[in-house]
Amino acid sequence: MHLTYLYDPLCGWCYGAGPGLDKLVMLDNLTVELAPSGLFAGEGARPLDERFAAYAWHNDQRINRLTGQVFSQLYRDQVLGRADGMFDSAPATLGIIAVGVTQLDRGGDALKALQSARYVDGRNTSEIAVVADVLDQAGFPDAAARVRAPDEALLDAYRNGIGKSRQLMAAFRMDGVPALLVSDGDKRRVLRSDALFGGFDRLAAELQAA
Repeated sequence: MHLTYLYDPLCGWCYGAGPGLDKLVMLDNLTVELAPSGLFAGEGARPLDERFAAYAWHNDQRINRLTGQVFSQLYRDQVLGRADGMFDSAPATLGIIAVGVTQLDRGGDALKALQSARYVDGRNTSEIAVVADVLDQAGFPDAAARVRAPDEALLDAYRNGIGKSRQLMAAFRMDGVPALLVSDGDKRRVLRSDALFGGFDRLAAELQAA
Protein backbone atom coordinates (compact mmCIF):
# COMPACT_ATOMS: atom_id res chain seq x y z
CA MET A 1 0.00 0.00 0.00
CA HIS A 2 1.26 3.45 -0.93
CA LEU A 3 0.29 6.67 0.88
CA THR A 4 0.86 10.10 -0.63
CA TYR A 5 1.05 12.84 2.01
CA LEU A 6 0.40 16.28 0.52
CA TYR A 7 1.70 19.12 2.66
CA ASP A 8 3.15 22.60 2.79
CA PRO A 9 6.07 23.41 5.12
CA LEU A 10 4.32 26.61 6.26
CA CYS A 11 1.05 24.84 7.03
CA GLY A 12 0.49 24.77 10.78
CA TRP A 13 -1.87 21.82 10.51
CA CYS A 14 0.82 19.88 8.62
CA TYR A 15 3.20 20.60 11.52
CA GLY A 16 0.50 19.39 13.90
CA ALA A 17 0.18 16.20 11.88
CA GLY A 18 3.87 15.39 12.45
CA PRO A 19 3.44 12.88 15.31
CA GLY A 20 0.83 10.93 13.35
CA LEU A 21 3.01 10.96 10.25
CA ASP A 22 5.98 9.63 12.24
CA LYS A 23 3.90 6.62 13.26
CA LEU A 24 2.65 6.08 9.74
CA VAL A 25 6.12 5.68 8.29
CA MET A 26 6.81 2.90 10.80
CA LEU A 27 3.91 0.72 9.63
CA ASP A 28 4.73 -2.48 7.79
CA ASN A 29 3.54 -2.86 4.20
CA LEU A 30 3.07 0.86 3.79
CA THR A 31 5.26 3.30 1.91
CA VAL A 32 4.78 7.01 2.53
CA GLU A 33 5.61 9.59 -0.13
CA LEU A 34 5.90 13.24 0.86
CA ALA A 35 4.44 15.46 -1.84
CA PRO A 36 4.92 19.25 -1.53
CA SER A 37 1.77 21.04 -2.64
CA GLY A 38 3.20 24.53 -3.18
CA LEU A 39 -0.02 25.84 -1.60
CA PHE A 40 1.69 28.89 -0.10
CA ALA A 41 4.36 29.34 -2.80
CA GLY A 42 4.27 31.45 -5.93
CA GLU A 43 0.78 32.87 -6.35
CA GLY A 44 -0.12 31.40 -2.96
CA ALA A 45 2.42 33.57 -1.11
CA ARG A 46 1.27 36.76 0.63
CA PRO A 47 2.54 39.54 2.90
CA LEU A 48 2.50 38.60 6.55
CA ASP A 49 0.52 41.60 7.74
CA GLU A 50 -0.85 42.15 11.24
CA ARG A 51 -4.30 40.79 10.47
CA PHE A 52 -3.02 37.60 8.89
CA ALA A 53 -0.48 37.14 11.70
CA ALA A 54 -3.28 37.34 14.28
CA TYR A 55 -5.33 34.81 12.33
CA ALA A 56 -2.34 32.45 12.05
CA TRP A 57 -1.54 32.67 15.78
CA HIS A 58 -5.17 31.94 16.72
CA ASN A 59 -5.13 28.91 14.44
CA ASP A 60 -1.78 27.79 15.81
CA GLN A 61 -3.16 27.77 19.35
CA ARG A 62 -5.96 25.44 18.25
CA ILE A 63 -3.37 23.11 16.74
CA ASN A 64 -1.30 23.22 19.93
CA ARG A 65 -4.30 22.29 22.08
CA LEU A 66 -5.19 19.40 19.78
CA THR A 67 -1.72 17.97 19.12
CA GLY A 68 0.68 19.33 21.74
CA GLN A 69 3.00 20.65 19.05
CA VAL A 70 4.94 23.73 20.21
CA PHE A 71 4.35 27.19 18.74
CA SER A 72 6.78 29.31 20.70
CA GLN A 73 6.77 32.95 21.70
CA LEU A 74 9.93 33.31 19.61
CA TYR A 75 7.92 32.23 16.57
CA ARG A 76 5.16 34.68 17.41
CA ASP A 77 7.58 37.57 17.91
CA GLN A 78 10.24 36.94 15.26
CA VAL A 79 8.21 35.37 12.46
CA LEU A 80 4.60 36.50 12.81
CA GLY A 81 5.61 39.81 14.35
CA ARG A 82 7.84 40.99 11.52
CA ALA A 83 6.30 44.02 9.85
CA ASP A 84 8.06 43.30 6.54
CA GLY A 85 7.59 39.54 6.58
CA MET A 86 6.28 37.30 3.82
CA PHE A 87 4.29 34.11 4.12
CA ASP A 88 5.99 32.21 1.30
CA SER A 89 6.75 28.50 1.37
CA ALA A 90 8.82 28.44 -1.83
CA PRO A 91 12.23 28.64 -0.04
CA ALA A 92 11.42 25.86 2.46
CA THR A 93 9.88 23.70 -0.27
CA LEU A 94 12.97 24.17 -2.41
CA GLY A 95 15.10 23.14 0.56
CA ILE A 96 13.16 19.93 1.15
CA ILE A 97 13.33 19.03 -2.53
CA ALA A 98 17.07 19.75 -2.54
CA VAL A 99 17.49 17.26 0.31
CA GLY A 100 15.44 14.70 -1.62
CA VAL A 101 17.69 15.20 -4.65
CA THR A 102 20.98 14.95 -2.73
CA GLN A 103 20.04 12.41 -0.04
CA LEU A 104 17.18 10.12 -0.99
CA ASP A 105 14.54 9.39 1.65
CA ARG A 106 15.65 12.25 3.90
CA GLY A 107 13.01 14.76 2.83
CA GLY A 108 10.96 14.02 5.93
CA ASP A 109 13.91 14.85 8.16
CA ALA A 110 14.39 18.13 6.32
CA LEU A 111 10.70 18.96 6.72
CA LYS A 112 10.88 18.38 10.47
CA ALA A 113 14.06 20.44 10.79
CA LEU A 114 12.50 23.38 8.95
CA GLN A 115 9.25 23.15 10.92
CA SER A 116 11.14 23.12 14.21
CA ALA A 117 13.30 26.03 13.10
CA ARG A 118 10.18 28.08 12.36
CA TYR A 119 7.70 27.14 15.05
CA VAL A 120 10.11 26.50 17.95
CA ASP A 121 13.25 28.54 17.23
CA GLY A 122 11.47 31.47 15.60
CA ARG A 123 13.46 31.47 12.37
CA ASN A 124 11.86 32.86 9.24
CA THR A 125 11.90 29.96 6.79
CA SER A 126 10.36 32.15 4.11
CA GLU A 127 13.91 33.41 3.51
CA ILE A 128 16.25 31.37 1.34
CA ALA A 129 19.32 32.19 3.46
CA VAL A 130 17.58 30.95 6.61
CA VAL A 131 16.53 27.73 4.89
CA ALA A 132 20.10 27.09 3.73
CA ASP A 133 21.46 27.72 7.24
CA VAL A 134 18.91 25.36 8.80
CA LEU A 135 19.82 22.63 6.31
CA ASP A 136 23.52 23.12 7.06
CA GLN A 137 22.90 22.78 10.78
CA ALA A 138 20.67 19.73 10.26
CA GLY A 139 23.44 17.87 8.41
CA PHE A 140 22.47 18.56 4.79
CA PRO A 141 25.41 20.65 3.51
CA ASP A 142 25.06 19.58 -0.13
CA ALA A 143 21.38 20.53 -0.18
CA ALA A 144 22.19 23.83 1.54
CA ALA A 145 24.73 24.67 -1.17
CA ARG A 146 22.18 23.85 -3.89
CA VAL A 147 19.59 26.09 -2.23
CA ARG A 148 22.01 29.02 -2.04
CA ALA A 149 22.73 28.71 -5.77
CA PRO A 150 19.87 26.76 -7.39
CA ASP A 151 20.77 25.05 -10.65
CA GLU A 152 18.32 24.18 -13.40
CA ALA A 153 18.10 20.53 -12.33
CA LEU A 154 16.96 21.53 -8.84
CA LEU A 155 14.50 24.09 -10.18
CA ASP A 156 13.08 21.44 -12.54
CA ALA A 157 12.67 19.03 -9.60
CA TYR A 158 10.89 21.79 -7.68
CA ARG A 159 8.52 22.61 -10.52
CA ASN A 160 7.84 18.96 -11.32
CA GLY A 161 7.21 18.03 -7.69
CA ILE A 162 4.72 20.83 -7.13
CA GLY A 163 3.13 20.27 -10.53
CA LYS A 164 2.53 16.59 -9.80
CA SER A 165 0.99 17.42 -6.42
CA ARG A 166 -1.30 20.04 -7.88
CA GLN A 167 -2.49 17.61 -10.54
CA LEU A 168 -3.33 15.06 -7.85
CA MET A 169 -5.16 17.66 -5.77
CA ALA A 170 -7.20 18.76 -8.77
CA ALA A 171 -7.97 15.21 -9.88
CA PHE A 172 -9.18 14.17 -6.44
CA ARG A 173 -10.72 17.54 -5.53
CA MET A 174 -8.49 18.19 -2.55
CA ASP A 175 -8.46 21.90 -1.78
CA GLY A 176 -6.16 22.05 1.23
CA VAL A 177 -3.38 20.36 3.16
CA PRO A 178 -2.56 18.13 4.89
CA ALA A 179 -4.17 15.64 2.55
CA LEU A 180 -3.82 11.88 2.24
CA LEU A 181 -4.15 9.77 -0.89
CA VAL A 182 -3.87 6.01 -0.48
CA SER A 183 -3.13 3.61 -3.34
CA ASP A 184 -3.58 -0.16 -3.19
CA GLY A 185 -2.92 -1.72 -6.55
CA ASP A 186 -4.96 0.16 -9.15
CA LYS A 187 -7.30 1.71 -6.60
CA ARG A 188 -6.73 5.18 -5.19
CA ARG A 189 -8.86 7.11 -2.75
CA VAL A 190 -8.63 10.12 -0.46
CA LEU A 191 -8.47 9.54 3.28
CA ARG A 192 -9.97 12.06 5.66
CA SER A 193 -7.04 14.22 6.75
CA ASP A 194 -8.55 14.80 10.19
CA ALA A 195 -7.64 11.17 10.87
CA LEU A 196 -4.10 12.48 11.42
CA PHE A 197 -5.36 14.26 14.54
CA GLY A 198 -7.82 11.70 15.86
CA GLY A 199 -5.39 9.19 17.34
CA PHE A 200 -3.25 6.61 15.61
CA ASP A 201 -5.72 3.73 16.06
CA ARG A 202 -8.32 5.69 14.13
CA LEU A 203 -5.85 6.42 11.33
CA ALA A 204 -4.77 2.75 11.15
CA ALA A 205 -8.43 1.75 10.90
CA GLU A 206 -8.89 4.23 8.04
CA LEU A 207 -5.99 2.63 6.19
CA GLN A 208 -7.29 -0.89 6.73
CA ALA A 209 -10.63 0.21 5.29
CA ALA A 210 -9.01 1.78 2.22
